Amino acid sequence: LAPARGTLTREPVYPEERDVSREEPRVGVFVCHCGINIGGVVHVPEVVEYVKNLPGVVYAEHNLYTCSQDTQERIKQRIAEMGINRVVVTSCTPRTHEPLFQDTIRQAGLNPYLFELANIREQVSWVHRADHDIATEKAKDMAAMAVSKAAKLKPLYRQSLDIDHRALVVGGGLAGMTAALSIAEQGFDVHLVEREAELGGNLRHIFTPMPFTEPGSSAEPRYYDPQIVLATMIERISHNPRIHVYLGAEVSIVTGYVGQYKTTLRYNDGRTEELGHGVVVVATGAQDMKPKEYLYGQSSNVMTQRELEERLISQPSNLQPPASIVMIQCVGSRDDEHPYCSRICCTQAMKNALMIKSKYPNANVAVLYRDIRTYGYRELLYRQAREAGVVFLEYSEKQKPLVKNAGGKLQVEVVLQPDGEKIVLPADWVVLSTGIQPNDNNELAQLFKVPLSEDGFFLEAHAKLRPLDFAADGVYLAGLAHSPRFIEETIAQANGAAIRAATLLSRKELQSAALIAAVNPRLCSACGICVDVCPYSARVIDEEKGYAQVLDVLCQGCGACVAACPNGASYQRGFEFKQIFGMIEAALARA
Repeated sequence: LAPARGTLTREPVYPEERDVSREEPRVGVFVCHCGINIGGVVHVPEVVEYVKNLPGVVYAEHNLYTCSQDTQERIKQRIAEMGINRVVVTSCTPRTHEPLFQDTIRQAGLNPYLFELANIREQVSWVHRADHDIATEKAKDMAAMAVSKAAKLKPLYRQSLDIDHRALVVGGGLAGMTAALSIAEQGFDVHLVEREAELGGNLRHIFTPMPFTEPGSSAEPRYYDPQIVLATMIERISHNPRIHVYLGAEVSIVTGYVGQYKTTLRYNDGRTEELGHGVVVVATGAQDMKPKEYLYGQSSNVMTQRELEERLISQPSNLQPPASIVMIQCVGSRDDEHPYCSRICCTQAMKNALMIKSKYPNANVAVLYRDIRTYGYRELLYRQAREAGVVFLEYSEKQKPLVKNAGGKLQVEVVLQPDGEKIVLPADWVVLSTGIQPNDNNELAQLFKVPLSEDGFFLEAHAKLRPLDFAADGVYLAGLAHSPRFIEETIAQANGAAIRAATLLSRKELQSAALIAAVNPRLCSACGICVDVCPYSARVIDEEKGYAQVLDVLCQGCGACVAACPNGASYQRGFEFKQIFGMIEAALARA
């Protein structure tokens, strides 16, 4: 890995940061009522009186809402008046409020990591509503532990790093093209990599008009031609000087870190090329399932919905039209191998059934289904299909339809639900509604060090809080690589991923994490265990010095190396052994 470009600098402070290294700990504690969330269960004044007598505490008070702007100003005033050099807030989750309080004490002249938060809402009042006395005693315990740790906190700093203001988009399908155009239109160069010989991905195989409803609209779906969408996007990409397209290429090597990635491409002809970039958008798409049943591959008249579209487009007008068409839903989906719903299959069947009735009005079209799932306003397509004469017949998962070849003629035998009546349908064409399955994403996931779901799709950091991000900083995802979705959903997600990427690229520089691992060289035996367990490649053994080192810019502070170290040489900044032991001692003192 290349060394990080940049220098170790302190974060901006308001005003200039105080040097508290030689000062005795002077802890200020602010206990929050949080309205009735905490104050309705915990006896907050009692907690404040207890905290005032803890070692190192020079000031304590309770606030109705500690996160309010007025209280933030009050905290800054108390820090200046009382000479406070460590701050403890007992309130709600640090997930949402810790950055706010850290910024407040930074504006008061303290290093933002001289702050500790005790969560007495989620971990106390919300779980002990039935017993206020127990909740109050537990709040005292947590406050005492937080004060003990705060007294031992040290200032921490971040490393400032340069950014390569270019993006890499892996995948030239709809999601990849959308993301590339969005990033480029925001003023950043984009490397767009596609392993096939042309752009388009799955969109190249969709021909019949697709229904589309504007988000939030109550109007009926309008239709657009996917091939026109494809041609328009390719033309826009070809005329955008900021987008550099690499066809017939795949990612083979990835090094570096957020803001300074180096990616090597391997072309189909064996050539290689190295690209520099600051962020990555993974938009590698997915593939349609290939049926393993219903005589698929044995009869030319058994086809998938995608193959049906191609046949409808290429079918000569003078050929004999089909008299009977049977569609079978959930082929290869919602079973042990692929337990998820692929989302688009029912809508695709409705769309193609309507197209058949439009092209061949006298054809009999039957749809065999387990459930009909036409999401959102696409339910209108289901209604239109029924009004057009399409017949819908329900079957059970335990009694799937049976496709037979009887003397060169296809027949579909199905046991209808709920009555259990068995019928046989003649079929000139049998159309299988197959779902979406992920590509083989394992190699790419290992290269970018990002996770996969149990189904093999790429897995976001958090479904609600970080739906477009991976746990690894600077890597984002969009489209079918994430999960099955409709075209407009892919476009929306790709635009979102592009915004996340542009948010990072728009910065002048990046700062590494502060709460990262470190090594005590005197205890390190250079055994290499920490190197093996680090999921971010942030650990190396310095052969000359004879001990392990942490690459600050790559470390995400997960603590895996600290837990694995057999000598106790690895420790976590902000969670050092004496800090954690202090919390344990404070808890035992109250036991």
